[in-house]
Amino acid sequence: RRRLPLRLLLPLLVLVALVAMLMLRGYVHSEILADHRVQPPAATDKVPQKILEGGPVIDVRGGRTESLSVPDHRLVLTFDDGPDPTWTPRVLDVLKKHDAHAVFFVTGTMASRYPDLVERMVDEGHEVGLHTFNHPDLSFQSEKRIDWELSQNQLAITGAAGVRTSLFRPPYSSFADAMDNKSWPVTEYIGGRGYLVVVNNTDSEDWKKPGVDEIIRRATPKGGKGAIVLMHDSGGDRHQTVQALDRFLPDLKKKGYEFDNLTEALDAPGAMSPVAGAELWKGRAWVFLVQASEKLTDGLVVGLAVIGTLVIGRFVLMLLLSGVHARRVRRRRFRWGPAVTEPVTVLVPAYNEAKCIENTVRSLVASDHPVEVIVIDDGSSDGTARIVEGLGLPGVRVIRQLNAGKPAALNRGLANARYDIVVMMDGDTVFEPSTVRELVQPFGDPRVGAVAGNAKVGNKDSLIGAWQHIEYVMGFNLDRRMYDVLGCMPTIPGAVGAFRRSALEPIGGMSDDTLAEDTDVTMALHRAGWRVVYAENARAWTEAPESVGQLWSQRYRWSYGTMQAIWKHRRAVIEKGPSGRFGRVGLPFVSLFMVLAPLLAPLIDVFLLYGLVFGPTEKTIVAWLGVLAIQAVCAAYAFRLDREKLTPLISLPLQQILYRQIMYVVLLQSWITALTGGRLRWQKLRRSGGVSAPPPGADGVPPQRRSGAMDGRPVG
Repeated sequence: RRRLPLRLLLPLLVLVALVAMLMLRGYVHSEILADHRVQPPAATDKVPQKILEGGPVIDVRGGRTESLSVPDHRLVLTFDDGPDPTWTPRVLDVLKKHDAHAVFFVTGTMASRYPDLVERMVDEGHEVGLHTFNHPDLSFQSEKRIDWELSQNQLAITGAAGVRTSLFRPPYSSFADAMDNKSWPVTEYIGGRGYLVVVNNTDSEDWKKPGVDEIIRRATPKGGKGAIVLMHDSGGDRHQTVQALDRFLPDLKKKGYEFDNLTEALDAPGAMSPVAGAELWKGRAWVFLVQASEKLTDGLVVGLAVIGTLVIGRFVLMLLLSGVHARRVRRRRFRWGPAVTEPVTVLVPAYNEAKCIENTVRSLVASDHPVEVIVIDDGSSDGTARIVEGLGLPGVRVIRQLNAGKPAALNRGLANARYDIVVMMDGDTVFEPSTVRELVQPFGDPRVGAVAGNAKVGNKDSLIGAWQHIEYVMGFNLDRRMYDVLGCMPTIPGAVGAFRRSALEPIGGMSDDTLAEDTDVTMALHRAGWRVVYAENARAWTEAPESVGQLWSQRYRWSYGTMQAIWKHRRAVIEKGPSGRFGRVGLPFVSLFMVLAPLLAPLIDVFLLYGLVFGPTEKTIVAWLGVLAIQAVCAAYAFRLDREKLTPLISLPLQQILYRQIMYVVLLQSWITALTGGRLRWQKLRRSGGVSAPPPGADGVPPQRRSGAMDGRPVG
């Protein structure tokens, strides 16, 4: 039986857990399964007259049909819809101050989110009652939904305070005489489940915020009568309720009133009983999960705000600094220094590149700059070396070695290079005739140790190729312009880069410590004090992966190798000189935008899906389109800078929906590999050889190279 790979299983489990937590939060915040309908008044002919004319406590348990009233000079203060983290503590403080008890009809949603307040209510002698979980009008609900509302509300109270309660108040209830043919059957059903139904006969109408004096007036019964007073400790600003209580309690106590909880006022057995065993642990588990979902989603919201700020900030920075870079290097009088005209060595490490190598080599010999080409065959088994030798092109040498990896192949080429300036490229890449010349001109500045070229996707006709084309132009080349201006270019692309050999040798050449030898060596050059710059006109056309599997393998290696390189050079943060400058500017910048920010970016998509299904759909769509518009502007600007047609940007929305998800999972897999100490091997991508060289001369050799071919040194 095939097992799901860990690279897929773990991200899938993380996604499922995240979705579950979001769904739980949505349920607890009444965003999922909530029903906000309210039944209009109905006829009352099916309601017993003694209920309509009776007291505010309705007892239909065990087949009874009774109503109870509170004795004279006794007031039962009841508070609905809480607990609220702001106002409930203040209400409790006032009650404690005046030695008064009350009944709090809590909703399951609020009790689950603020269990400590429910526990405080019980500890201070107050009673708690059910007010349903999501506060729906139960006259619209089925018996199954009513049972669910009651059981979930009870579960929340049990988890919060370790008790069960037999008190219940229906949402949207009023006086007993407001009972009608819609609400009475619900009352009977709930009474049959063992609950004492409590409405009210004195409404303070504090939710209207009529003023403190008016709240006191409405909450005061006439003629010393007893009453159940309706107030609220949640649902909005309750400062008038708190102020009214602080005056109301001492004033009525002076008039002989007692403020008891309901069972005390009725001289009845207590309404709450302790819970133990499995039910208690079930309640505690529920509260724990709700608290976890609250903290997680709160953290996600903060993370979303952070990532949103970072993404927008990065876009703005890229636009500004890439514009600065373009204006600087495109000035008519701009020069890196004296023109570089001396020959250079081009190293082409090749492993099983039979389909691509001819196009690659022919593009090099067609260069308008004098070059020595060294193809290092790294143990190919498909005749790559024989193909190159069979071309018989002048100035092209082949070095064979047993398979040792790309860094070893490049170092072997360095050892056999005749010239100080060395160009490195991949075996599946082709250069334009001017690429080498444009790539080496920055070495006219003696401070420049390496130059990054402009890598482009050659096979962009497919959808996945078009997506990578957008990524290369927007994500890589805009980035390189920005990093050039900031002086912290993180990577010389393996497809097109140039180095001073005199800069490479002191740092040990190309290292195989990481899977991203290009990033590793670039960071090492920064630390050694060399400038690393970007040459926009040094264009190279590379064959991008043509399947999801190949793309996955390539980007997995890139992202994991980048993490390895950052970790390898971490000491630069505390060092002095050029190394310290790069460590305290370049490393944090690269870590933030290439490793950490992309890891949090999926939050945008998670909240997008949540908002589409459960949230304000229109606002969610507008927000997503806004982010897409920002990305489209950046992409269009990048394409304009690179003088590319805008046609591929038609697929940008689809790229944001599908392609980015692949990149997210790849990065997550890289994190998993890094955290578990895994060691990823080099992975060879299958090539089709579909990227062709620019049109050369008739015989494949430019005029300036038809004679005087270079004789290379013996290979040692």
